Amino acid sequence: MALIGYDRLIRGRRQLSAASSAMDQLGEQMHFFVDTVRHVPTALRHYRKDVLRLIAEIGMGTGALAVIGGTVVIVASLTLFTGGTIAIQGYSSLGDIGIESLTGFLAAFINVRVAAPVVAGIGLSATIGAGSTAQLGAMRIAEEIDALDSMGIRPLPYLISTRLIAGTVVIIPLYSAAVIASFYSCRFVTVTVFHQSGGLYDHYFRTFLQPGDLLWSFLQAILMGAAVMLVHTYYGYTASGGPAGVGKAVGRAVRTSLIVVVCVTLLISLAVYGPTGNFHLSG
Repeated sequence: MALIGYDRLIRGRRQLSAASSAMDQLGEQMHFFVDTVRHVPTALRHYRKDVLRLIAEIGMGTGALAVIGGTVVIVASLTLFTGGTIAIQGYSSLGDIGIESLTGFLAAFINVRVAAPVVAGIGLSATIGAGSTAQLGAMRIAEEIDALDSMGIRPLPYLISTRLIAGTVVIIPLYSAAVIASFYSCRFVTVTVFHQSGGLYDHYFRTFLQPGDLLWSFLQAILMGAAVMLVHTYYGYTASGGPAGVGKAVGRAVRTSLIVVVCVTLLISLAVYGPTGNFHLSG
């Protein structure tokens, strides 16, 4: 019995130590995020050229990736096929109850509120975010970040705040392309593939597409972009353990940012659409 009690005591101490370590790491992350945001004016004042370079690099890619348009084309392609899937499933499901004419309503409602923001956030995490983590992690293990610090260049505003600004700016045209691609694919599949009247589709689409929903959708995308950049730059900046450690940091960053994307979608949906739904059946 004494041994059982001792084992329980050891397990309890280990669990308490793990919980304390998790809280310490969370506090370290929050301190990093606050410092990054606080140094944004410094980055804009002293590193404007680097911000412009990062905007071009993040938006259009570098090297061979620039040939296909980089992140903008990748995210637009993801939402293009997502919009087509919504049209196929929506037309089929609504057709079972004889109201397939409301496919335009689904395109205006689901794309703006859920599908396009979430898919854009996932694409952002897998492209811009993962690339930033790998770049910063490689600089950390090569001691380039320590070298910058020794030369009197503050690594946080120079490396992190500039990437936060660039990621937040790039998300605006990126998400615009994503939303347009999702709308186009829904209409193309419904009108061209399923031969629904274009006028009928456009009527329900325009009736249920609310400008306010689009504005909230863009705000959601901007918050996603900032959150994804903060998460990925943190894991890259604190990477350790050589090349294998950088790979692990990228994996942890992608997993965490995917959770953050879903949480941002949930919170904004509850805040904007929770009380009233912001939905009016008409037309």
